Amino acid sequence: MGKDYYKTLGIPKGSNEEEIKKAYRRMALRFHPDKNKDANAEEKFKEIAEAYEVLSDPKKRVVYDQLGEEGLKTGGSSSSGTPGSSTSNRSHGRSNGFSFHNEHSNDGEQVVDMDDDDPFAHFGRQFGFPGEGRRRRGVPSERLGTGRKQQDPPVVHELKVSLEEIFHGCTKRMKITRRRLNPDGRSMRTEDKILNIVIKKGWKEGTKITFPKEGDETPENIPADIAFVLKDKGHPHFKRDGSNIIYNCKISLKEALCGCIVSIPTLENRVISLPCHDIIKPGTVKRLRGEGLPFPKNPSQRGDLIVEFSVCFPDRIPPQSREIIRQHLPQT
Repeated sequence: MGKDYYKTLGIPKGSNEEEIKKAYRRMALRFHPDKNKDANAEEKFKEIAEAYEVLSDPKKRVVYDQLGEEGLKTGGSSSSGTPGSSTSNRSHGRSNGFSFHNEHSNDGEQVVDMDDDDPFAHFGRQFGFPGEGRRRRGVPSERLGTGRKQQDPPVVHELKVSLEEIFHGCTKRMKITRRRLNPDGRSMRTEDKILNIVIKKGWKEGTKITFPKEGDETPENIPADIAFVLKDKGHPHFKRDGSNIIYNCKISLKEALCGCIVSIPTLENRVISLPCHDIIKPGTVKRLRGEGLPFPKNPSQRGDLIVEFSVCFPDRIPPQSREIIRQHLPQT
């Protein structure tokens, strides 16, 4: 009788269609070469697929039950591609359970038709088992002979961070929702995952953090990378200029002319007293060395805190004060 397909799938001869399908799924998952690294796993996997191809086809199963494996090769031939046919209208061969056939569109792309009932049909493209099956709509075309999945473009998100977070470094936890394949290799589920985004001291705006292959997964694609691009949040006191930070200090006209001591805040919540003895003109800048952000490549060193002065002029001056100013201020 040749090969015992029922024994291969581990089922009795009278098993129904659903029992055959469940047995095939169980055995195929167990011996798939991607999961089972035994030397004979691939050969066993092919035998399981071959058994499923015959027992899941009512016409082939009848011939097999009556005449055995040899009957499939010699009996029941017809021009419509029934078991044993040697003059089929289309070229086909052992599908080994990966039920699909190939047709060519006008642009040279290969249209892959797979059996809707076979959850492992997409593996056939990887191992190159040709065969016949029912047409499934919406299956992406693939280049003839490659059988390789394509990876989707990266999914990029903007991640806003404060200057304090850049100063100290931090870890952001981001929850993503994505689609993932179930163990059957075909159906999908939706799942949540937490990504821990480590932001190092001094990282510049525009820095990209990439998590490889954390995007959606389908039978036809390789999951896309997920990337986060740093974006500075607005700050109530400071602006960023690379590793430097800029603070705008407002002083009165009196302070600008007569001198003063101004209090400058820092990202460390310290306050620096900055004496100003010279006349402060509009646009005057003072630099506090090493009070800025850490350098991204050398966090032990820091940029500067740049103080830009804005002089606030009074709305009015009393007449007597105006006369004093006119007498004492230089003409040029």
